[in-house]
Amino acid sequence: MSAPTSPQRLLPDIASEAQAGHAGALDGVGMQRIEMPVLLLGADGHAQRVSARVDAFVNLAREDARGIHMSRLYLHLDRHLSAEPLTPASLRRLLRDFLDSHAALADRAWVRVRYDHLARRAALASAHSGWRAYPVELRASLHGGEFMLELGLEVQYSSTCPASAALARQLIQDRFAADFDGHGPLQRDAVLAWLGRADGIVATPHSQRSAATLRLRLAPGFELPVEDLIDRVERALQTPVQTAVKREDEQAFALANGQNLMFCEDAARRIRGVLAADERIADFWLRAEHYESLHPHDAVAIATKGVPGGYAAS
Repeated sequence: MSAPTSPQRLLPDIASEAQAGHAGALDGVGMQRIEMPVLLLGADGHAQRVSARVDAFVNLAREDARGIHMSRLYLHLDRHLSAEPLTPASLRRLLRDFLDSHAALADRAWVRVRYDHLARRAALASAHSGWRAYPVELRASLHGGEFMLELGLEVQYSSTCPASAALARQLIQDRFAADFDGHGPLQRDAVLAWLGRADGIVATPHSQRSAATLRLRLAPGFELPVEDLIDRVERALQTPVQTAVKREDEQAFALANGQNLMFCEDAARRIRGVLAADERIADFWLRAEHYESLHPHDAVAIATKGVPGGYAAS
């Protein structure tokens, strides 16, 4: 004889209870740093899965509601992000589901997705290549039917100080004048030998690893141009950090630095020119930060597109 089955118990739902004693609307309620894989479309059109950290929020517009349904946010994230590639359209659908599942509670939703974009980079001179990981942050919001998408990127590069280069050249001139004073007509072979000596080139300019941080408000009607934008910024700077490096690559890198001397102001203007000419970018904010080797503080330049009501410098 089988045991009788008990009826399914209703589980308490405390979050849905009204709380008059501490009532009030809240600007945002949700979860941060959710571990979640996301699908990305590669340059070849194939989807690849990468690890991400996701923040998911809605506002709590109903003043007497105690809380939102966080499990619903999580389940929507899991369903959307694991099933379809990350695109502006898929993010909009995700946020629409956030709001539909909180129809009586919220009228605004947003999500932030952070991951590393992996790109294969060829060496400058040798036949080798290696991987670079570029930090990416996507922030999408939906409010009153208005969808907004912001793309954040970081690109690392090398910067060689123009002032330091000029000072180094002066010291080299002084040493050359001292070493060849009174020697009569200069001989080509003697000058070549001097140029190859460590005590001839007595000074070198200082260089440092630098970073360009970008916040881009994307115009509607375009997909996510992550790798293309990274490529454009690196081409403008001419000195992106490298992956696989043999001696010939290091020499080519030294040449690129010598031909692209730049203050942080120069770097910011180069990047600004690229972003301002891109129709996919409705607004932008950028920071060129040079981690100085001369002193312990950093040199920084900031630029914006100058859209009324858009990004501000601070």
